[in-house]
Amino acid sequence: MNDLLSSVYDAHLTIAGHPLSWREIIGNVFGLASAIGGLRRRVWAWPIGILGNVILFTVFFGTAIGLEDGRHPLFGQAFRQVFFIAVSGYGWWRWRRAAAGKGRQEPAITPRWATRGERAGYLAAWAAGVIVIQFAFAAVGAGWAAPRWYYWADAWIFTGSIMATYAMARGWVDFWLVWIAVDLVGVPLLWHSEYYPSAVLYLVYGGFVVAGLTVWLRAVRAGGGAGQVPSPAAGARERVRA
Repeated sequence: MNDLLSSVYDAHLTIAGHPLSWREIIGNVFGLASAIGGLRRRVWAWPIGILGNVILFTVFFGTAIGLEDGRHPLFGQAFRQVFFIAVSGYGWWRWRRAAAGKGRQEPAITPRWATRGERAGYLAAWAAGVIVIQFAFAAVGAGWAAPRWYYWADAWIFTGSIMATYAMARGWVDFWLVWIAVDLVGVPLLWHSEYYPSAVLYLVYGGFVVAGLTVWLRAVRAGGGAGQVPSPAAGARERVRA
């Protein structure tokens, strides 16, 4: 049994001399499917995304605790999967609640921009989170002798990813812009750390981000709004995911 688990854990595909973990590839495929569901505002985007988070946690956590040699530990990439699962549970609940009473072909939520207060709140939380988290990552990873910028970048991705997922759950169009800011740091960091499937997928996500932003902006214009969305219990619409 242990041999079977080890073979599954260690299974990889070699491309151009680089071993690529099948867990990393499969986890990112689930992530891509979740992104498509989010773009289309479908409730199933959340459980699919959670499956991908569970698989990717095994990838990044293995490096963080030294099970996989040769790469700096990405603590943010590992532990953000845990926060993704928690925030995705919240998003799943909100989208299911918003979709109640709608037809199966209708989008679960109606997107809107965050208000000024909401935007100020999540930007402040993001900035504070980066400052605090980079110190924590640097303290935990002291033995790896990674450059200090590495922990700042990892903290930026970690905190920004949580903000984006929360904004998606709330139905804010802002979440697409937050993902752009995360990917601008995430792609170079993942490539530098030799997580090539994840780095390439983040580039693919960039295309979905642009498409998703365009689709959601159309939905905002069609729905007329930037303000607060009435609750589904009042017979109205709702807002979004990540």
